[in-house]
Amino acid sequence: MSATPFNSISFHRWNNPKDLRKKKNGKFLVKFSVKSGNPASQKSVRVGVLGASGYTGSEVIRLLANHPQFGIALLTADRKAGQPISSVFPHLGTQDLPDLIAIKDANFSDVDAVFCCLPHGTTQEIIKGLPRHLKIVDLSADFRLRDISEYEEWYGQPHRAPELQKEAIYGLTEVSKGEIKNARLVANPGCYPTSIQLPLVPLIKANLIEIKNIIIDAKSGVSGAGRSAKENLLFTEVTEGINSYGVTRHRHVPEIEQGLTDAARSKVTVSFTPHLIPMSRGMQSTIYVEMAPGVRIEDLYQQLKLSYEDEQFVAVLDNGVIPRSHSVKGTNYCLINVFPDRIPGRAIIISVIDNLVKGASGQALQNLNLIMGFPENLGLHSLAMFP
Repeated sequence: MSATPFNSISFHRWNNPKDLRKKKNGKFLVKFSVKSGNPASQKSVRVGVLGASGYTGSEVIRLLANHPQFGIALLTADRKAGQPISSVFPHLGTQDLPDLIAIKDANFSDVDAVFCCLPHGTTQEIIKGLPRHLKIVDLSADFRLRDISEYEEWYGQPHRAPELQKEAIYGLTEVSKGEIKNARLVANPGCYPTSIQLPLVPLIKANLIEIKNIIIDAKSGVSGAGRSAKENLLFTEVTEGINSYGVTRHRHVPEIEQGLTDAARSKVTVSFTPHLIPMSRGMQSTIYVEMAPGVRIEDLYQQLKLSYEDEQFVAVLDNGVIPRSHSVKGTNYCLINVFPDRIPGRAIIISVIDNLVKGASGQALQNLNLIMGFPENLGLHSLAMFP
């Protein structure tokens, strides 16, 4: 069925026609209400959001509100079952959305695709039980690591769907478009790995940087830790400070190294330290690399420009311009630039994304667009919010 691009406005008559002439502060009043003209039934793809009560789930819903082909047919949140989404996220109350239900009560017969926004460790069993006709983009970490023994090492539990792991495609969109287009199950990348791999993969593939001594200093807003109530995420614990976490053992390390190893066709090991900073959303990765013999900063810059010249969502800034997280807030963009280090032969690369959009829900939507045969930028045209 074709999409309905505009909202319908329905005017309600009052019992007394004179009421239409009522004034307030000298102005005439007309009573009307706006009803959604884009329910799922009027769009070509019916989408379910599993785990809609978390940050990535709410961000998927926000982005889908402006998508001309994807309509929301199903929302799940086990602990909030029976409630409207507006009771969990009041900012979504203007949308015509189904109430939240438990996953066990979900009927997927009228759903074409799902975004799975559930915590890692719970997702494998749920996806294993979903009907085979569904296209799936999983935003958890459960299918990102191809080696299931590595998953068990870093996540502390055995993989419960090894056969599905063989089917899953790692969805770093700009790197794996061809595979994503033909996928049924896409493992959406983590936020840190997205901000790190996008600048490094083209440089490694072009043999412009050494694969040893890569140092990554990354910082994220608090929403990257999820919505669960945790003492270390309380306002007074986070504000007016910065703290490192997951030092030497952050769970995104094997994902980062997997992607860089694929690019290098040789084992890559990195030094990676993430930090929590007191802002809601946003992420910056500052990466220190050693250039290959004879390579100049300009070579790195031109390779990045060439690699992403046809990509809408990855931009290499003008020489000398420092990427800022403000410039990508609420968008699906990744901004990159490269600078000479004071140490001869080394370079500093800076990459910024919105951790909830390009680092999660926006890239997930980009991937589902490709899976369903739509332009990858559909529904993702938002400019940055500033201030």
